[in-house]
Amino acid sequence: MKRFSYILLILAALMVSCGGKKKVQEPEPYQPDWHSGVVYEMNVRQYTPEGTFDAARKQLPRLRDLGVDIVWLMPIHPIGEKGRKGTLGSYYAPRNYKEVNPEFGTMEDFDAFLADAHQLGMHVILDWVANHTSPDAVWIDEHLKDWYLLDEKGNPVVQYDWTDIAPLDWENRPADMCAAMEDAMRFWLERGVDGFRCDVAHQIPVAFWKPVFDRFREDFPDTYYLAEGERPDLHEAFDASYAWELHHLMNDVAQGKKAAKVIASYLLKDDSIAKTVPGHYWRLTFTSNHDENSWAGTEMERMGEYHRLLGMLTFFMPHGQPLIYTGQEVGFNHRFEFFEKDESPDWNSSTNENYTDFYTFLSQIRHTHPALAPEAPFELIPIDNDSCLAFRRMAGTDTVSVFANLSHSPVTFEGDEIPPTNGVINFSNEDPNL
Repeated sequence: MKRFSYILLILAALMVSCGGKKKVQEPEPYQPDWHSGVVYEMNVRQYTPEGTFDAARKQLPRLRDLGVDIVWLMPIHPIGEKGRKGTLGSYYAPRNYKEVNPEFGTMEDFDAFLADAHQLGMHVILDWVANHTSPDAVWIDEHLKDWYLLDEKGNPVVQYDWTDIAPLDWENRPADMCAAMEDAMRFWLERGVDGFRCDVAHQIPVAFWKPVFDRFREDFPDTYYLAEGERPDLHEAFDASYAWELHHLMNDVAQGKKAAKVIASYLLKDDSIAKTVPGHYWRLTFTSNHDENSWAGTEMERMGEYHRLLGMLTFFMPHGQPLIYTGQEVGFNHRFEFFEKDESPDWNSSTNENYTDFYTFLSQIRHTHPALAPEAPFELIPIDNDSCLAFRRMAGTDTVSVFANLSHSPVTFEGDEIPPTNGVINFSNEDPNL
């Protein structure tokens, strides 16, 4: 019998018989693949008071200690001035794919940041905006009529109120445009970046992504590609995609709009899809990112008292690849301004330790247990309570069982589903140590 108020994590090794006695057979040594490791999204502008590569570089040891494998930099390219939003503009309105935003420093500053990250054992991926450029991008003068989507007056099509961008013509995919985009991406791989997170990747044909990434993987073997999108066919080209549906379900459950059982249904459905997809099928799992934080609210606003419980689940989900967004590791409950310089988290405050210890522990568990590798099998554990979620991850002798209670009442679970264990951790959102 186990009683849990919020989440019960059971770390178990197989119990084997030996001469009439039982002993724990420890898991085989585990060396996780960095490609499927913990991702950290760095909002360079807001990450430090200076908002520069050089200032961010000095914080890299802290991310290493946090357990980060991949540092995802939000777009680092110069931002267009025509139609600019706010004072500084949107990262996602690139003017030149082969330069760095002077707001952040110089190319030499970027190279130093990259070198230090690699020295610390972390990998760096760039946020790549291939769907559109700024209206005053370097490509506009020469290629406006043949590379861009134009209205009846011959001007770039304006989507919604996005006056700061000019959409490229991915429906017709001019060959020279595709070649120029591939060349620009290759420029950064040759500098040593480890891959890309591709913005609105689902709006660009897989027929472009796949051959390009095939060539990149041949020329730059140890690289990684993350799609903002969740269609299964994206995995013909990409290693990982977004778990948007799961994220919205977690918001709904935390807000009392749906019961926890909808998450169980999602996990079964997504696992069945994974079995049909060749290659990697990793899902970026998150409680926040730059879009959610600035436009929908922080995880504290959206998920309330359950934000840490759901944050923990993102590290344990089948096929999942957990994401930490700037400030989450110190409990920074603030919506970042998107087009202006804003305050940055206080990385050195003693009040941060609870959240920092929380995410460090999750990363350690993730790195220690082969049962938490994205491809490791999972199974739901039957539990007669719609407000609870229970599942088990398994790999060889290693088992991690998770029991999550998304209600306001303690739940007692009885049965043979809980295996012999060498570690039980019971977390509560009411625990001041979280």
